[in-house]
Amino acid sequence: MANLLVEIGNTAVKAAWSDGSVLGKTFRYQGEKVMDFISSLTDKQMPLVMAVISARVISEEEQKTLSEASQYLILLDPAHPDALSPYGIPDYLSYDRAASLVAARYLFKGKSCTVFDLGTTLTVDYMDSQGWYLGGNISLGCRTRFKAINRYSKALPLVDMPSESKFPGDSLQSSIESGVISGIIFEIDGYIRSNPENIVIFTGGDAIYFAKKMKNSIFVVCNLGLMGLAIITDDYVKKNIQ
Repeated sequence: MANLLVEIGNTAVKAAWSDGSVLGKTFRYQGEKVMDFISSLTDKQMPLVMAVISARVISEEEQKTLSEASQYLILLDPAHPDALSPYGIPDYLSYDRAASLVAARYLFKGKSCTVFDLGTTLTVDYMDSQGWYLGGNISLGCRTRFKAINRYSKALPLVDMPSESKFPGDSLQSSIESGVISGIIFEIDGYIRSNPENIVIFTGGDAIYFAKKMKNSIFVVCNLGLMGLAIITDDYVKKNIQ
């Protein structure tokens, strides 16, 4: 029987079916009816295990709904951090970020890694060749930077991500586009040069966009967090069910 993985983020919900550590079909939802979205998946097929990552605490009512929709339930939220304890990852990391590190450790065993998550925020995490977490940084993501420029500078417009950006910019709009896009590229390049021997992994909504603009060799794994959650779920099944 398949497992259902759910990642409740700041702006969207991602879900995927998994068989062991292998991801199957993935789904994406943006809206407020998160439980209805999950129910639309479980109504068609009850998972053996449902594993849910959430930045916010899952309420008791929501937990009851999720429990009734699956045979076993794993929660990773601020009130239920225990599922991560076997993986030696600091508890101050967000759970989606931690799950990405579990996946990176699994995919690139024996290799030191730099993991970039390019979404609402830009996070950078380092692991050594033994899989130990060495630390990381957080800054604003691409669209968040565009919004900040518009919000805190009265004369500057809100600009969206361009398909291509000029360097340097030759208009007000292209100057904003170039400033944000080039700034992130320079930032990423600096992180990569600080640990040139590391495997470089991009994930998150903007991973493909920026990977195409980099000169370095990049591994793009768009659903790295869900893959990590699949590994955590598979470990749970092997330990507690089989």
